[in-house]
This record gives sequence, C-alpha cells and structure tokens, in this order.
Amino acid sequence: MPLLETPVCNFGTPAPDFSLKGVDGKTYTLADVRGPNGLLVMFICNHCPFVKAVADRLPEDVAELQKAGVGVIAINSNDTVAYPEDDFEHMKKFSAQHGFNFPYAIDETQAIGRAYGAVCTPDFFGYNHKMELQYRGRLDDAGRNPRSAANKRELVDAMLWVAESGHGPKEQTPSMGCSIKWK
Repeated sequence: MPLLETPVCNFGTPAPDFSLKGVDGKTYTLADVRGPNGLLVMFICNHCPFVKAVADRLPEDVAELQKAGVGVIAINSNDTVAYPEDDFEHMKKFSAQHGFNFPYAIDETQAIGRAYGAVCTPDFFGYNHKMELQYRGRLDDAGRNPRSAANKRELVDAMLWVAESGHGPKEQTPSMGCSIKWK
C-alpha cells in the first residue's frame, strides 16, 4: 500500500454534489449532510491502518464539530472487489465498532471520490457555509499513535475556525494514508 499525502488546499473549490447509500440504509446528498456553518467530507475505508488508527477519535471530534453547526459524512470510494474488507457489510460493522455518529456511505462507482479529488484514506475536505473548500489537512499531529492532550487537533481547530469565520487556516499539514483503491 503506497503512502500518499493530500495536495495543498485549493481554497474556494465548490463541494461536488452526491447521492450515496449509507450503512444505515438511507441515501445521503450534499444538501442532507451540510450544516449551517459548513461541512466535513471524510474519505475513509475499513482496511487502511491509517484509518484504523484514528477511527476511535473521529466520533469525539465529529461531535464537537456538529455542535458548532458543521455537518459531517464519511465516504468509502475503494474498490470493494479487490478489497473485500471494504465492502458494504464490513462498513456496517466498522461503523458500529467505532461508534460512528455520522453517515458512512459507499461510493460504488468511485465517481464521487474522483469528483472530490480524493487521493488517500483518510482524506479530509472541510467546507464553509457556502460549500467552498477551506481545509485539506490531517486530523491531528498524533498520526497513527494514540492521541494525548499534548497533541494538536488540527482538523477540529481548523473547522471550528471555518464555522466561525468562513475561512480556513493558511497553514495546513497534509493528511497521509493509503492510496484510494481505484478500479
């Protein structure tokens, strides 16, 4: 699995629309998940060790963002034939195992991952209330290690600032992880 980093944030890029099936059986669109103060779109999967390392942190961070009016969705764009651990049934288990408090949806055609320009898992896209890209960085500075109180929660801090000001930080550290598994 090649290690990749996300590109630099292309500020102002609009959020592509989508209609994707979540593990709860509901279909989610951009309009369904956006919050009054922004949106966080996370590209994740079940098998990636980088995602596994942060999966238990996501519900706490998401809850804080949701309180600030930021909507959240996680999307799995991986090829589930070549990587069966990422299939829909495993997504349901992964979501339940980690207590996800946000929709986790499958991008079966991979069209949404391509539209967003996702390159790795995890890949975070933070949008302001106008659905303009303002954050394309990592979750925190703990990486694959357990997070401590000394670690910077970069995504939460950035998205709280986006929710308040509409603008993301100029300095952002790229996320890194396993490549999206394209068909």
